[in-house]
Amino acid sequence: MGSGVGNRPCLTTQSLIVVLHSPVSDCNTPMHVLYFHQHFSTPAGSTGTRSYEMARRLIQRGHAVTMVCGLYQVAKTGLKGLPANGLRKGIVDGIEVIEINLPYSNYDSFIRRSITFIKFALRSITIALGTDYDLLFATSTPLTAGIPGIVMKFFKPRKPFVFEVRDLWPALPREMRVITNPLILKMMSLLEWLSYHAANRCIGLAPGIVRGIERRGIPSRCMVMIPNGCDLDLFQPVAEKKSRLPGVNQGDFTAVFTGAHGIANGLDAVLNAAGVLLARERKKIKLVFIGDGKLKPHLKERARRERLTNCLFFDPVPKIELAGIIANMDAGLMILANCPAFYEGTSPNKFFDYIAAGLPVLNNYPGWLAGLIRENNCGLAVEPESPEAFADALSHLADHPEACREMGENARRLAESRFDRRELSDQFVDFLEGIP
Repeated sequence: MGSGVGNRPCLTTQSLIVVLHSPVSDCNTPMHVLYFHQHFSTPAGSTGTRSYEMARRLIQRGHAVTMVCGLYQVAKTGLKGLPANGLRKGIVDGIEVIEINLPYSNYDSFIRRSITFIKFALRSITIALGTDYDLLFATSTPLTAGIPGIVMKFFKPRKPFVFEVRDLWPALPREMRVITNPLILKMMSLLEWLSYHAANRCIGLAPGIVRGIERRGIPSRCMVMIPNGCDLDLFQPVAEKKSRLPGVNQGDFTAVFTGAHGIANGLDAVLNAAGVLLARERKKIKLVFIGDGKLKPHLKERARRERLTNCLFFDPVPKIELAGIIANMDAGLMILANCPAFYEGTSPNKFFDYIAAGLPVLNNYPGWLAGLIRENNCGLAVEPESPEAFADALSHLADHPEACREMGENARRLAESRFDRRELSDQFVDFLEGIP
């Protein structure tokens, strides 16, 4: 199989927003999928588990999976023991896991993270060269995840390569001005182009991502949108809220944010709203932050300095524990910095966790998720950079418990009807099986 994509028969993306419902493939030939995800984690970790779920579904459908990953600060691969020759290996829930001894933290500097990404890509090439696989699958971020697939097109050109895009790089860092060096941006743009064009197929997690891939010259018939999904068995609504987090009292209205506390998350907006709430004497509305990231020390210090006693910060917790905490909250916070690239180009795990747990979602930026919230009456969407509107929305939810409950029920209904992880993982396997 050659490396071009333009002349191959491909599955069609029926909609950029509505989840694809593709027919089950007739493919009965077991595949060995070599799967690269630097930040892979099982549910024992406190980060997303998409790759774990997709790998498990591949195995359930009769395929074999070798997962190659690194050492992400908040991830748990399930492997134990010491590494040998820079690797740890083992079987985790049927997945063969190869863990490269390359620690990574959100607190690392840009240079250190870049070096870790490049080292991971180079070691991944070595592993790919020594592995007898049928299909190579790589998921970003980082963008360097595509390097093994690009290189292996020269050594094993007949082996399909599928590239999954979780964020559009370098569009996001360019718009946020996190990276301004023109040479670095050009190099990243070239790597993006090469990754897309070396791949036999691409998967995008959001409508804007799919359109971004298409703008780089990949025909729409050669890609599909499969967003993040809801773990409906793990995240479930509870009949009676019983939060026991320190600082949360009986009768408080709790709105929770989970995940990374970084520049992209724009969490100063929540603290701005917290100040407005305190000025209005709405002390029983509590804003709960669960997670970690480079800006967490700044956020905690700001809350202390401004006496934002309604802001409560907690360390990351394993996903299986997080499910119980979220279910006992009153609302979920879907927050991002006001960057146009985010509007249609993200598929955040936290949104799908919130709706699976039956929480109404408060969203502070426009885009496809805001549209879903409005269309399904499962929360409130407010304009960016307006602390007053943010505080108004929180107050509305707190003051109207019946409407809040109805929004939560609608959220769970949306999770079940459109974003069931089991159905999405079957679509994922169908897509891979359908590649000639």
